[in-house]
Amino acid sequence: MSAPTVLLADDHGAIRAGLRIMLEAHGVEVVGEAADGDVAVRNAQALRPDVVLMDLRMPGRDGVSATREIVERGLSDVLVLTSFDEDELVFGALRAGAAGFLLKTVDAPTLVQAVHAVAAGDGALDPKVTRRALALVVRDAPDAAPDPADQPELTTREREVLDGILNGWSNRQLADRLGISLPTVKTHVSNVLAKLGAESRSHAAALARRPRA
Repeated sequence: MSAPTVLLADDHGAIRAGLRIMLEAHGVEVVGEAADGDVAVRNAQALRPDVVLMDLRMPGRDGVSATREIVERGLSDVLVLTSFDEDELVFGALRAGAAGFLLKTVDAPTLVQAVHAVAAGDGALDPKVTRRALALVVRDAPDAAPDPADQPELTTREREVLDGILNGWSNRQLADRLGISLPTVKTHVSNVLAKLGAESRSHAAALARRPRA
């Protein structure tokens, strides 16, 4: 398997330099950098990296807006790196379609594993980010909202796939455990996201865990 390619988007040059050293030391190819959201979108279009490693708060265009455009245009998958003091930005990026969230204090092995996971079409969530994101979903949800996991439009197989997403299984793990092909898994995941109105696997998991009224 070829090494995933990454675009670094962060307004702090020292952070980008540190991330580049960390990733390249573990065989990940850094193909470009950006100091703001507009440049991140332009470079994602020009370079088509497997993953954009995205800061959320940058001067000018922020990471949430840049994430939304990059994902909607299919330029790359986005893995957010957050300082974790911006709840609304974290939730905004989740809704914008970010495939994962990590704290900027992440260690090298975890970061590299997350980059590989996102490049392979899976998600990557720091447990603390997951808890905060779920709290935001609960806070903003309508009081009488049903549990999407119980909605009848999900087929039996789609419910099994959703259960796997809730357990943190990758697409490969879903394929192995359910005895189906990887392309079939991807189709079921896409169907689950569409039926739940979720922009990403992490968003689907948050919606499915939302308490029923």
